[in-house]
Amino acid sequence: MSENKNVLICIGTRPEAIKMAPVYFEFLKSGYNTKLCVTAQHRDLLDQVLHFFKMTPDFDLDLMTPNQTLNKLSSRILEDIDKVFIEHKIDLVLVHGDTTTSSIIALAAFNRKIKVAHVEAGLRTYNKYSPFPEEMNRQLTGRLADFHFAPSETAKQNLKKEGVALNSILVTGNTVIDALKVTSGILDKGFNNTVIQNLKEKVNFNKKIILVTGHRRENFGEGFESICNALVEISKDENVELIFPVHLNPNVQEVVYNRLSNLPNVHLVAPLDYPTFIWIMKKAHLIISDSGGVQEEAPTFGVPVLVTRTVTERQEGVAAGCSFLVGTNQEKIVNKAKEILSHTKENNNNLNPYGDGNASKKIVDFFKNRTW
Repeated sequence: MSENKNVLICIGTRPEAIKMAPVYFEFLKSGYNTKLCVTAQHRDLLDQVLHFFKMTPDFDLDLMTPNQTLNKLSSRILEDIDKVFIEHKIDLVLVHGDTTTSSIIALAAFNRKIKVAHVEAGLRTYNKYSPFPEEMNRQLTGRLADFHFAPSETAKQNLKKEGVALNSILVTGNTVIDALKVTSGILDKGFNNTVIQNLKEKVNFNKKIILVTGHRRENFGEGFESICNALVEISKDENVELIFPVHLNPNVQEVVYNRLSNLPNVHLVAPLDYPTFIWIMKKAHLIISDSGGVQEEAPTFGVPVLVTRTVTERQEGVAAGCSFLVGTNQEKIVNKAKEILSHTKENNNNLNPYGDGNASKKIVDFFKNRTW
């Protein structure tokens, strides 16, 4: 019976919190004894999302420390999550995507012979350093998982090629679309905060808005220099305004502030809370980003994305003409941006290739309809 099963949902970063929030609430409605554990791999950004979705962790490992190495973080997650497993007799652990939190908790659960469910399973580039460390995190989690919730048919086929049993895979769409539907509804009802008010005062939203993000390790150094050079060129168009929430990593901040801080229509801001970011995304004409989540979210609002990577594990958006791989090549970024900016923003009447907003219910129904 479901009420006898102890389910633990584990998250560590802001993207995980966003994408697992609808899964968590769906499990709470299901009758399973559901608990939420956070590693706080990213503390402040994670807490913003927890607050917005009104999620209260049952267990907070609080593992974030300044300049923590991946190995140090991994060892601390492995030790601390084991205490939760032992004390609370967990039957099923759900992890998400490609973080260190996901892969190490999956390993810890495997060592305790606890069932592991992987949400957003099967994404692959098959280049272990792109993205780093995410690609190997997701591959490791995929080998350890018992149940695989693939966001697309492509992801399912990746798992199939790797020998994963088909009866353990379910194509659900991406849970980020579930979260986006909820958030968009809240925004449409007039959601406001001080960050949005400040942006309204500083940014001319009558111009074409370009939203920029960047954080991938493989772009540190020359890659970010080239991206910033492209942004300087794009900013010469007086009809655009660029909003760039600058990642806290010093490898990003140093380059971005050195190259872009004195441009009048480039607004360098602190990392944004989730609803504010979506508020801007809805108003954007173009997004330039290396984020996987942004690639998934933007098609809902008909906003094209220039992906500043040479490969993407989210090929569905490329195939649908929602995303464009430009890498860090300055000329490619500038030319494609100018092409998109020359057109009027189109209303998006197409389905998002990443999901229909019902992924969380499909995941819970999967467990209700089988013995495990």
